[in-house]
Amino acid sequence: MRAAFQGVHGAYSEVAARKMLGPSVHTMPVDSFEDVFSAVTRGKADRGIIPIENSLSGSIHQNYDLLLANNLHIVGEHYLLVEHVLMCHPRSSSTRLGKVLSHPQALAQCAHFLRKNRQLHPEPFFDTAGAAKFIMETESLDCGAIASGYAARLYGLTVLRRNIEDQPNNFTRFLMISRTAWRARHASRTKSSICFRPANNRPGILFSILGVFALRDIDLLKIESRPDRESSFEYQFYIDFAGDPSHHAVANALEHLREMTREYRLLGSYPAAQLK
Repeated sequence: MRAAFQGVHGAYSEVAARKMLGPSVHTMPVDSFEDVFSAVTRGKADRGIIPIENSLSGSIHQNYDLLLANNLHIVGEHYLLVEHVLMCHPRSSSTRLGKVLSHPQALAQCAHFLRKNRQLHPEPFFDTAGAAKFIMETESLDCGAIASGYAARLYGLTVLRRNIEDQPNNFTRFLMISRTAWRARHASRTKSSICFRPANNRPGILFSILGVFALRDIDLLKIESRPDRESSFEYQFYIDFAGDPSHHAVANALEHLREMTREYRLLGSYPAAQLK
């Protein structure tokens, strides 16, 4: 099993891949989220692992757009607890550090720690794990990195402080994408994701669309709007809901939904992950 992810080895996306597919999965780093979708589409990877939202910073809109632009299926999800670690070269120490490298989002999520340690000047880097790799490869003794504990182990760096993030409930939700849909209907809880464009902009159209789920007691878990690139200042909507399209109530709701939309697509059904 080959799983593509954006970043370098040691990235949180790789941690998520191993959580979802097991420690023996062959992970394949690529440069961009577009490359993740391309690797799966072209058969270079069996699965792709993409972050879709973070509990603190919200949705990753680029990946919502890529889900619609590519003919792939969501087949799994995972909630990864993000635990930021301060690390340095094994020949360095905390007293030698003058700056710390990491992705801008990770630096922002550790703002309180950095304010308390003003000798550490934050410098944005393209990737958390990339910062760890850079320090080891360049033997930088005056630089620290903020990345995952997995990245520290992978590159042989010394861990100085763990759990330096401002908020302890920092979760990222990852999706697993595949060329084929999920078939094993044995999960105790199933989640489905759809995308649609309303048929028109008449008053109350979105209320009516959401009502097809409420009428059948189907639990809506998330709704996300994105600009419709085909029509200025109109929108397409993404919905996650509890249920499987093979179930009678869900199948009826989706058939009703098709009558009120000009474009509709099931992005995938998959086992619902637990937030731990």
